[in-house]
Amino acid sequence: MKHHTYKLKIMSFIIGKSCVDCMDTACANACPVDCIHGPITVGGSGSEVAAQGKEAFPGGQLYIDPDTCINCGACVPECPVSAIYEDEDLAIKAGDEESVHKNYEFFGLKYA
Repeated sequence: MKHHTYKLKIMSFIIGKSCVDCMDTACANACPVDCIHGPITVGGSGSEVAAQGKEAFPGGQLYIDPDTCINCGACVPECPVSAIYEDEDLAIKAGDEESVHKNYEFFGLKYA
């Protein structure tokens, strides 16, 4: 019996390295289901950044919760630095595989 390995894609969208230190919360504000979080708390829809300012989180970025996201894409055009990829493959093709792993890890998941 042969065993096959499949890549399980869980993320609806990947927020890439262009978001690092930018953390513009326009994407979070556009989200109808409040699924964009970070840079520290896995909840709050960008409220950390709104309350403390992005300067309080050097090297931080935002992340999209795959359990809450409804794949509407409302966040994509709102990102001023085009940091939101539609899936893992697009992020990797753009040379941003590190962000794929960071997005999974933020939510306690592992990209295989």
